Amino acid sequence: MKTQNTSEKTSLHPRNPHRFRYDFEQLISAYPELEKFVFVNEYKLETIDFSDPEAVKAVNKALLISNYDIQNWDIPANYLCPPIPGRADYIHYIADLLAKNNNGIIPEGENIVGLDIGIGANCIYPIIGNSAYGWSFVGTDIDEKALQNCKKIITNNPKLIDAISLQSQIEPRFIFKNIILPEDKFAFTICNPPFHSSQEEAAKSALRKVNTLENKKADKPVLNFGGQNTELWCKGGELGFITQMIYESVKYPMQCLWFTTLVSKKDNLKSMYKILSKVGAVEIKTIDMAQGQKISRIVAWTFLSEAQQKNWTF
Repeated sequence: MKTQNTSEKTSLHPRNPHRFRYDFEQLISAYPELEKFVFVNEYKLETIDFSDPEAVKAVNKALLISNYDIQNWDIPANYLCPPIPGRADYIHYIADLLAKNNNGIIPEGENIVGLDIGIGANCIYPIIGNSAYGWSFVGTDIDEKALQNCKKIITNNPKLIDAISLQSQIEPRFIFKNIILPEDKFAFTICNPPFHSSQEEAAKSALRKVNTLENKKADKPVLNFGGQNTELWCKGGELGFITQMIYESVKYPMQCLWFTTLVSKKDNLKSMYKILSKVGAVEIKTIDMAQGQKISRIVAWTFLSEAQQKNWTF
């Protein structure tokens, strides 16, 4: 006999709809294919094998149908399958950040435009941001196959067609160049940068993750959330990528209210703060986030003075 555990995940953002354990009965009702992956564990709780990429993808499909009215979503084999609760947290903390510049009221609607750096094949941040707050997005990537899949997701869910546009970064060494045009104004940028500095480092990390999830010793990495090279690693790793982002952001000080990025490795913060100070960021914010045992944070910065922030038109 299964037990229904409704314990609240208080580490997630208060507006995050995923603060409670998954209601598998509801999710299976939304997406019947999920049923074959669900089992009752030793604690008499319904769950899935989170080290199985197909099971994780099935949960995502069910969550997107039941929580975000996305009826048609899929990603190609071996692409990053994002944990939706953590991605939702980022969006809700961005909303809080924007509210600070809008008399405490979260600005909503299509006029609020976000720039998603490295949208991947899953299109997840724009989907959540549009569903929760009606925001519009520009999504960029260096991976043409990923962008084509996003295009397919958008086309297959007509409500996204006017909300999300896609742009290929034709020069992989750049982040904002070619993307932010003179006429653009973004309320925020959002980014989940590659964590690792090499393919070998990414494989070792995947192996540790599987061992933790399955509570056993594995010798072959299986990326339970998938991931292409461009999604998982880059030269210089997370700090290298974010350093490039900071130096480029200086060139667009009036075109974006808040530049933001996820920072997985706490040890990178000190260097980031030093670089942000060096380039003249007016305000820097660090927002802590937690999902289960995973601790992460958002770092946000702006080149606008307090008066310019207040005068930003939403």
